[in-house]
Amino acid sequence: MAHVDEINRADELEPLRLVWHALWTKTRHATFFQTLDWLQTYWQHFGRRQKLRVLIVHSGGEPIGILPLTVITERTRIGRVRVLTYPLRDWGTFYGSIGPNPTATLTVAMQHIRRTPRDWDLLDLRWVNKLGVDRGRTQHAMQAAGLQGRESIWKETAIVDLEGTFDDYLNSRTAKFRNNVRRYERRVAKLGEVAFERYRPLGATHGDDDPRWDLFDECIDLAERSWQGSSSDGTTLSTTSVHQFLRDAHRMAAKTGTLDLNLLRIDGSPAAFGYNYHWQGHVYGLRAGYAPEFANGGVGSVLYLKTFRDSFERGDQTIDLGVGSIETKRNWLTRVARSYRYTHYPLTAPQAQLLRMKHWLSKPTVTMSDSPEHEFINYSAG
Repeated sequence: MAHVDEINRADELEPLRLVWHALWTKTRHATFFQTLDWLQTYWQHFGRRQKLRVLIVHSGGEPIGILPLTVITERTRIGRVRVLTYPLRDWGTFYGSIGPNPTATLTVAMQHIRRTPRDWDLLDLRWVNKLGVDRGRTQHAMQAAGLQGRESIWKETAIVDLEGTFDDYLNSRTAKFRNNVRRYERRVAKLGEVAFERYRPLGATHGDDDPRWDLFDECIDLAERSWQGSSSDGTTLSTTSVHQFLRDAHRMAAKTGTLDLNLLRIDGSPAAFGYNYHWQGHVYGLRAGYAPEFANGGVGSVLYLKTFRDSFERGDQTIDLGVGSIETKRNWLTRVARSYRYTHYPLTAPQAQLLRMKHWLSKPTVTMSDSPEHEFINYSAG
């Protein structure tokens, strides 16, 4: 008989560490954002005004899956609404249940949500990888629990599929683009000695979890000196309000073996950076930037080129260039992937019904986060 244990305090999650990690390693297309370390770090910085609802699904006396959720109050045009959703807030592209049994986990978890007292106005499961992982499980689980939901597109992201060889990939680009890239390489080479460094620690379980703060600080310095230093969207590496959060997340990424830091140097000085997370061959580009003195030198394109070539050699499978500014990434991407949202509007929640009318009257277009503190930074070439 399946049942759910619900945990509402972050400090009560630590005894689950081994179980959580074991389920995470068995999760299809798992990401750093689904680790316990990510959730604890996120909650430490942003959980003060949220309510944690982590659902541990058991079957046969054993945990088979985890569904981390949060109730967060969001501002909308009709007022403040309590939303039950995943604890991601647009820091990543995709999210979902943890463990090798997503169908059972989602089905039992949705039934639990239906049975327990409602402390939310809107159930809104965002960042669902419908085509790549979910395959309709979320929608079916909600419907089976009597939580009728609306499917809509949440975001679009640029994906580079690393199939074949690097030469195969480059030859699949337009001749004009290939010529431009070669011109950028020659231009950057004239600036000085070019070196590419990629840092991927294996993690604490392998005795290799040095955060390399020197490399992280070089990325921070580049971000501060670039356009990001004066950005007002609140999400760059150098933004004061999130700097400590990203620094703590950096330490956890090194610990879990999910850190992927890329630096392009010219005569020993950092010229461009790509700050990513990775797991099981899938790379997620969190932030990128370059020194302002190289703004017209093509260093961003050269960094892309060297990063992609290295990923082919390592056997990576995909690189997610991040949400937004798809056109600026058009020459690099091999496809555009969508994340979806599944929204349930309780009949007894007046604000939810007003939102339902608003959503149904609007076209199902790609939506952006209502909080500017969590918009994505463009991961575009320099």
